[in-house]
Amino acid sequence: MNKNWNQIISSLPNPHFLQTYEWAQVKAKYGWIPYYAIWTDDGKFHVSTNHQLPVTNYSAAALILKRQILRRGMVARLSVLYSPKGPLLDWSNESLRTRVLNDLQSFAKQQGGIFLKVDPDVVLGRGVPESNADLTPRHDVTDELKHRGWKFSAEQIQFKNTVLIDLSATEEEIIMRMKSKTRYNIRLAEKKGVVVRVGGLEDLPALYKMYAETSVRDGFVIRDEDYYMTVWKTFMSQVKGQKSAPLAIPLIAEVDNELVAAIFLFIFAGRAYYVYGMSRNAHREKMPTYLLQWEAIKRAKQNGCAAYDLWGAPDVFDESDSMWGVYRFKEGLGGEVVRTLGAYDFAPNQLWYKLYADIMPRVLNMMRSRGKEKTKQGLNA
Repeated sequence: MNKNWNQIISSLPNPHFLQTYEWAQVKAKYGWIPYYAIWTDDGKFHVSTNHQLPVTNYSAAALILKRQILRRGMVARLSVLYSPKGPLLDWSNESLRTRVLNDLQSFAKQQGGIFLKVDPDVVLGRGVPESNADLTPRHDVTDELKHRGWKFSAEQIQFKNTVLIDLSATEEEIIMRMKSKTRYNIRLAEKKGVVVRVGGLEDLPALYKMYAETSVRDGFVIRDEDYYMTVWKTFMSQVKGQKSAPLAIPLIAEVDNELVAAIFLFIFAGRAYYVYGMSRNAHREKMPTYLLQWEAIKRAKQNGCAAYDLWGAPDVFDESDSMWGVYRFKEGLGGEVVRTLGAYDFAPNQLWYKLYADIMPRVLNMMRSRGKEKTKQGLNA
């Protein structure tokens, strides 16, 4: 008898939707090879490209994504490896942590990895730090990583910090934890005729167009339409309420049947995530984004979630950080800042790692510039 991957990771500490089989399938369509790794209680390490794994007593797991960088000649095996929000384990268990890191380092070497990146949700502290001295890091984890030669990554793929809303309280208690201005804006949106509905597959083209408009207005880079269609359809196709299955719910705000804002609420293993947000300039004074978040909180509670992850907070908690404005909006919703370990890289070959680190920022900047221009052209077409 086998267990599927999502069942396995759902029972481990801090399961994340970026570790699910569905996320692996999304990335597989864009050049990544997914590997499913588990560590059993009897000391064994299993890694496979098959997500159906033998039922056994397991204590850790990691979805590892691999992408080949060079495909010809003597360096054909060079690759980059990434375990998004993994590995999943009890990081306070020193012997287990040692086993997992040993095996990950060996795997990275075997796969010809330029580096292996991990960014597990190891909590460093809660609340806004008054200074860097307040970070109160998990010295056992950070010290071991540094001792092994892992480096804090210059390329942080996911947000290192986030804002979490505790959903264990009643709806009345949750809304009373919000700032008074946030509560006022939620009531204003309702009074001004903003209506929130659940979207369907037929809404996705319009949602992508609005997301593209938002990216151009706010100056961030997005991928092409096919990528988001793949992500959204993959997670929306899951059966609501099915145990261990991740789910995506598009919530759409309308005024007089005109689409004005939307968010995607992702749900997995008792936690909800605010991942994609988009809005138009029309009717912004009616505060549709506030009502969307309130509806997301209620939907998350209805789906049995204990926490709502607002997906991102500043690295520096002052106006110099580019996320400061977004953070102030999230702060108003009554959440708590959670600061995590961030991404660390293990580089088996320091020369290749240095070359990659020198070249890739330039390549990525060029791709981002092209991406912004392509998005603008798409909107004008």
